[in-house]
Amino acid sequence: MLSIAVCDDEILVCSQIAKQIESALGELHMPCHICQFNSGRELLQASSQFDLVFLDIMMQGLDGMQTAELFREQQFCGLLVFISSSREYVFDAYEAEPFWYLVKPIEEKRLKRALQQAVQKIKRQPSEFLMVDSGRQKVKLFLSGIYYFEIRGRVAYAHQPEGICQFYGQIGALERQLQGKGFFRCHKSYLVNLAYVKSYTRQELVLDHGETIAIAKRRYDGFCRELLEYMKKNGGLI
Repeated sequence: MLSIAVCDDEILVCSQIAKQIESALGELHMPCHICQFNSGRELLQASSQFDLVFLDIMMQGLDGMQTAELFREQQFCGLLVFISSSREYVFDAYEAEPFWYLVKPIEEKRLKRALQQAVQKIKRQPSEFLMVDSGRQKVKLFLSGIYYFEIRGRVAYAHQPEGICQFYGQIGALERQLQGKGFFRCHKSYLVNLAYVKSYTRQELVLDHGETIAIAKRRYDGFCRELLEYMKKNGGLI
C-alpha cells in the first residue's frame, strides 16, 4: 500500500487533489492511504515517512520550496511532486530534487502518468518482507501488500490483493515477527494490517476492500490503542 501526503493550504483544493490521486490509483489497482495537510509545518510535524508527497509551492507561511528543503533535512527518502498554478518555478524546484512537477488545474492524463512512474520506481525500492515456505518453494511476502494473516490449525494464509499465499506457521510466532510492523492480533486467528482498516465496531473491523474481520471482545481496547498510535505515527488526522 502506498502512503501518500497531499499538502496545500487551500482546504478544498487539497481535498480535490487527494480524490484525484485516489481515483487514478484505483484505476491502476494500487491501494493507497492518503493524508491531507494544509500547511508546511503541519506536514513536517507528521512522523511518517511517506512514499509520495504532493506539495503545493505557493503556500502561506512556509512555502513549498522551504518545506521541501526542511523535509530533505529530515532525511525524507520518498518521492516529491511539486504542484503549482504557474510554470515559473520549474527550474527553482529542481534544487529540491522533485520527482515530478504538476501545474494546476491538474490534468488527469499527466497525473496518471506521474503516478504510474512513481509506482514503478517505488516497487523497485527495498521493502520489509517475510520469507515463507509455501509448498516446495520459498516465497517473499511484502508486508505492505498484505491485508491480514489468517491461521487455521498450523496453516497460515496471507491475504493479498493478488490472492492468498498458504504456508505453515503459528500465529504466536507471526505476532512476534510482526511486532512494531503495523499489524495487530484482533482475534485468536487473525493478524490484521492496520494500514487497511477503514472502519470498526466492537464486534468487527472493515478493511478498505470491504472484507470484514472479527474482533475478540478482550482485544478491542488494545486494538483501539494500537490503531490510534499507528495513525499518529503515520500522519492520520485524529
